Amino acid sequence: MLIGEVARRSGVSARMLRHYESLGLVRPSARTGSGYREYSGEDIRRIFHVESLRSLGLSLREIGRALDDPGFAPSTLVGDLIDRTRERIAAETELLTRLRRIDAAGPARWEDVLQAVALLQALGSKSADARQRAALSSADEVPVPVEALVEAVLSETEPNVAGALRWALARSGGGGPALLAQGLGSPVAAVRERAVRSLAELPGEEAAARLREALAHRDAAVRGYAALSLGARNEADAVPVLMDMIVEGRNDTDAADVLSVLADDTAKADRIATGLAARIADPATPPPGRGRLTQALAGVPGAVAVRTLVELSRDEDRAVALTATYLLRLRDATP
Repeated sequence: MLIGEVARRSGVSARMLRHYESLGLVRPSARTGSGYREYSGEDIRRIFHVESLRSLGLSLREIGRALDDPGFAPSTLVGDLIDRTRERIAAETELLTRLRRIDAAGPARWEDVLQAVALLQALGSKSADARQRAALSSADEVPVPVEALVEAVLSETEPNVAGALRWALARSGGGGPALLAQGLGSPVAAVRERAVRSLAELPGEEAAARLREALAHRDAAVRGYAALSLGARNEADAVPVLMDMIVEGRNDTDAADVLSVLADDTAKADRIATGLAARIADPATPPPGRGRLTQALAGVPGAVAVRTLVELSRDEDRAVALTATYLLRLRDATP
């Protein structure tokens, strides 16, 4: 079979067939009387073998070794190909992500594209100063896509940089709460904490809704940050978790302070005092927890809180009784 017909049937151009011949990959077995290349059936099978191996990503040099070296083991080469393919996919995925983020920023000019690229690169810099500058400048220059800011804030370990990223995220517009909520499902505790702390600094109902969901999270730290934030927003849903924090001694002072903020009218104050009294009376509450709950009553106004302190001043636990007595004296001394 002559080269033209081989090219037509195999889909490999005549030029490429000549290149294969020059490399010694596929040599036609014979020549016609006029000197034209003539390929045998075995030659054509080899052409298809070459094309099959090319489709796997092998170089022509690697293909020559694979076909001509009887001792050549394919497993090592296939393993290398898998690694190279993974690296290529990762690089292409990273490029696609960057392009999508630049597109999301809505650049109007090529200068905007270049600024967006510079900001995205700076957010991934090894320099904490560079990352912080990028976060702080993101609100003034071409906006950084929310997805990029969320990814950066969830991976940031430097407190100052993390604070700047949360500030930028709070000013970036919509989409942040949903993306941060995904971070709450991370298997890494530090990532979950960064996610809930970022949510706590976002304004709006969507962020508050995500924080309310986080009150039932399996991670006590996530529940705690969510409760402190919601309590500061005057949401009573946070009260049970705030009381849990006081009992367990996790940020109990902050939790007690937020309870006092929530007790901003008589009805709320009485409900909170009743809840504290119930937790103090609960047999499952350990002595240190009872003491902290008693101290929390200091910031709760109203008759129910006073009545509870009077009862606790006669408690069998001397530490609780002394604390309650002291708090009653402070109330009496307050004009």
